[in-house]
Amino acid sequence: MSSGLALAGLATNNAWTLLQDEEIKKLNAFGLQLWTLRDDLPKDTKGVLKQVASFGYKQIESFEGPKGMFWGMTHKEFKSYMDGLGMKIVASHCDIDKDFEKKAAEAAEIGMKYLICPWKGPQKDIDAFKKFADEFNQKGEVCKKNGIRFAYHNHDYSFEVLNGQMGQDVMMKNTDPSLVDFEMDMYWVVTAGQDIETWLKKYPNRFRLCHVKDRTKNTKEKDASCILGQGSIDYPKILKAAKKSGVHYFIVEQEKYEGTTPLKAVETDAAYMKGLSI
Repeated sequence: MSSGLALAGLATNNAWTLLQDEEIKKLNAFGLQLWTLRDDLPKDTKGVLKQVASFGYKQIESFEGPKGMFWGMTHKEFKSYMDGLGMKIVASHCDIDKDFEKKAAEAAEIGMKYLICPWKGPQKDIDAFKKFADEFNQKGEVCKKNGIRFAYHNHDYSFEVLNGQMGQDVMMKNTDPSLVDFEMDMYWVVTAGQDIETWLKKYPNRFRLCHVKDRTKNTKEKDASCILGQGSIDYPKILKAAKKSGVHYFIVEQEKYEGTTPLKAVETDAAYMKGLSI
């Protein structure tokens, strides 16, 4: 009888372990880049954020629009409102050429993890990307001094070959890993004709955030984002690889909304994310 109990106990323990393993694999926290709701937020910032929280988002990544990173609120007021919704602002895209010291201090004060450069634009020669790397190192120092991190968010232009080199390579090789991280916009990697997993393996633990944005199938258009799971990017496979390579933050973004509205798209995207196991 004791052996039977032991076997039953072992079976129960094994089942519990499998259940725990499955729960660990679930993507329990994911974010939203607020650019997705750029037209809705100015009309009713608090109301829109409340809806975002109701969809299951636990994190947000802001951007610096006409009302600033905190949408007309002070940084502390914004944090208080987010706390009430059960969400955290983990990062923000911002103008790194204006009041950066102040932005870094305020971000740190409310527990943000990152300030991110969202755009530099296409360049004429590779030397421009070398200068960007130097600038990013400097901004990284400012962030480090405040106890947060600095990152750069790619578009497709950094994967163009200039003078025999890619700007993305130059920036990653010439930035100090202790100061500068990268946010991989997976959509733009694919749009540039590159392979996401190849870049993740090439630079492990350098891409710490990612934009989860799907791309319409069978199109040559650059601006062709769509509902998650309806496009060409194999996110169940890709996000597992991303997690293994050191990505910590998975941020949903969508820029086009064929046949739906931005808020409905955000809700549908959240349902997709909640169904993933990585």
